Amino acid sequence: MQLVETLNKYKNYFTEIISLSLPLIVGNLGQVMIGATDVFIAAKHSTNTLAAISIANSIIFCVLVVGIGLMSAISIVISNYRGNRKPTKKFLMTILNYSMLLAVIFCTICLLMVPLISKMGFESELVPMIKEYVFICAFSLFGMYLYQCLKEFLLAYEIVNFPNLILVAALVLNFVLAYSLVFGIGPIPGLGVIGLALAAFIVRTLMGLILLGYCLGMLRLKNPFDKNLIKQLLKVGYPIGIAMLLEFLGFNLITILVGREAGILAATHNIAVTITSSAYMIPMSISAAIAIKVGYYNGAKILSEIKRYALSGTLMAVLFMAACSILLVTMPRQIFEIFTDNKQMLALGMPILHIAAYYLMFDGLQVSLSGILKGLKMTKIASVTLIAGYWLFGLPFGYMLAYHYKMSLNGFWIGLAVSFLAMCTLFLFVIYKKFKYLKKIYQN
Repeated sequence: MQLVETLNKYKNYFTEIISLSLPLIVGNLGQVMIGATDVFIAAKHSTNTLAAISIANSIIFCVLVVGIGLMSAISIVISNYRGNRKPTKKFLMTILNYSMLLAVIFCTICLLMVPLISKMGFESELVPMIKEYVFICAFSLFGMYLYQCLKEFLLAYEIVNFPNLILVAALVLNFVLAYSLVFGIGPIPGLGVIGLALAAFIVRTLMGLILLGYCLGMLRLKNPFDKNLIKQLLKVGYPIGIAMLLEFLGFNLITILVGREAGILAATHNIAVTITSSAYMIPMSISAAIAIKVGYYNGAKILSEIKRYALSGTLMAVLFMAACSILLVTMPRQIFEIFTDNKQMLALGMPILHIAAYYLMFDGLQVSLSGILKGLKMTKIASVTLIAGYWLFGLPFGYMLAYHYKMSLNGFWIGLAVSFLAMCTLFLFVIYKKFKYLKKIYQN
């Protein structure tokens, strides 16, 4: 009876988190599926093509993800402003200029990376393909960042349906374009890796421009660069950007390190990451919903609501990842074969998916707890915890297993499991202390 009463008490909180996170799930899954489409098409083209884009994306994402992290502060800051009943639409022009400045910076960094690729020790036949992909995709950052900043701005208003509609359309367009350009169709010759890069550039640019057209009615030209808002965005965003860099660098460094051993290891790692990332998008979306709700009630200073939204969202994320763990334990081969039936890659991939099955719940828990901290504007602590989890615990342990104990890719994935366990422990401690402090000052 007590359990039923508790569930009824939290029914509205579950419903609100679901209603807010469902469109975010569609959006985030759409982004992952665009990447998964590239992996699927590259794997059908050749193992070298898949290895090349795996390594190239590892390099690109280690750069562009910092800008994504900096822009993720937009929804957090604007939702807190809304909770405090402050006007917010006047900031849209500043946000657009901010995102384009970031695009210039990170596009330039990507282009500067191209000459260095030949010195990184990859297989010689992969180097030209990696360079071509990085060079073309560097210019797609303008469309990507334009879409991302507008999506974050609309998220603060809980407007997610139209950005998601764009993503669904982009998923279809990307598949058609990528397949046509990679393999060739009619008079269009097959372009291989270049075709994948051109498809990404075209699709990302269209996504940004279409969402800009949707937001034109909200645009106010009188406030082109609000210094106070920029300071807030940087203050909240730079720890997220650093944390995302180090988190992505953790996964992508593995791709780069094993890619130096053999391209097939990088390709296998990329497929496994694509599979686990597809599952991760659901708790990640729930985490974003938690951050928005916690951010709103943090601005309104209502601790009881903060706790209830935090608990509801976290429970949902962990239960979903538990279901995904069961799938990976019972059907690893069938899931991996969606991308390739290459026997060597299957032999390498099966142990990785089994390892992933045991850490998914901890991954769901850590991202939910991170959302709570972001809503409380404790992004520095969230970042430090992520850094500690990956770089003090997981990656050194994984590196030791991979090279000292000759476990290669399996060793790195065991290290990732250790990372998530460490993060969960640290996040729980910090949130417990923060809630005790808020109880004193909110008095509710």
